[in-house]
Amino acid sequence: MAGFSDPGLPCYNTAMKAIHMTGTGPAAEVLQLLDVPEPEITTATQVKVALRAAGVNPVDTKLRSRGLFYPDALPAILGCDGAGIVTAVGTGVRRFQPGDAVWFCHGGLGGAPGNYAQFTVLEESEAEPKPPSLGFTGAAALPLVLITAWEALYDRARLAQDQTVLIHAGAGGVGHVAIQLAKARGARVAATVSTPEKAEFVASLGADHVIPYRERDFVAAVMNWTEGRGVDVVLDSLGGDTFRRSLDAACIYGHVVTLLDPGGSIDWSTARNRNLSISFTLMLTPLLQDLPRTPGRHPQALCGADRGRQAEAARLRRPAAGGCSKGAPGHRSRPCSGKDRAGHTAVGYARRTLRLRRFFIAP
Repeated sequence: MAGFSDPGLPCYNTAMKAIHMTGTGPAAEVLQLLDVPEPEITTATQVKVALRAAGVNPVDTKLRSRGLFYPDALPAILGCDGAGIVTAVGTGVRRFQPGDAVWFCHGGLGGAPGNYAQFTVLEESEAEPKPPSLGFTGAAALPLVLITAWEALYDRARLAQDQTVLIHAGAGGVGHVAIQLAKARGARVAATVSTPEKAEFVASLGADHVIPYRERDFVAAVMNWTEGRGVDVVLDSLGGDTFRRSLDAACIYGHVVTLLDPGGSIDWSTARNRNLSISFTLMLTPLLQDLPRTPGRHPQALCGADRGRQAEAARLRRPAAGGCSKGAPGHRSRPCSGKDRAGHTAVGYARRTLRLRRFFIAP
């Protein structure tokens, strides 16, 4: 496979199962389950992981239909997100040992191999301990969307308590995680959705104002919700006309973050007159630009989200005035009050659905 002999990339020994992308086209034609050499550690700071689950993201289907980010990279193993058990560590590894459960975003773009495989090798700085309350499937579903939402709201927009934020496609992968991050920061959230089922879902996550965009103009809805002011932050994951009209939904000195290229036909006069800040978020930049493999933004987002989840879980378990019975040892405790915003329906709803990226769940 291309690039596997490069310094720092894994070498191979025994065989493992992996899904190879052999070209561009329909999955049934270009994805093949094959026996391939198993990767082995080649540097002192790498860990080897037996994968228990791999995340499937929209970028995977785009790569399969449009081609990889790297030339001459086929055949390749896709899958940026993974979770599994550490089976071996390099002599310089200090944070992990065999048997540890980890989650990460690594490879899958045509350079380093991805996670549609039984094993992978990566730098210890690229992994984080898996939260105990998340299964491997849920953990593998989360990194890319979580890091994207984290960078957009926390790093770019600097979202603060009591600010207002409009999150487009609130029931989508990035959107439904962004709602939870915004609520954890103490912001007021408006979210656009397309169906009543999605409206119910985002409301269960804590969205304060749900906008069915097929029935209501989202700019008018935002202006009505904010009494004509506009929102402090907009998170756009749709692009095109949605991005252009989001400039009208932002308040003066507001911030619009987009995950996509807005194109060349944008009239920037509204952004200039409102003195808006415009930011881009592409969480794949460290992989695409081959940035130094040191502890950085992506592991911090995973670690920070786990700390936030634990803090929220502890708050949900705290007895309310008048007393609530504590959960029995070994059982998940329930929120003490049906009026608790973060937990009144979100925990129960998430456990009943297949949306495995939900992470504010009491351990």
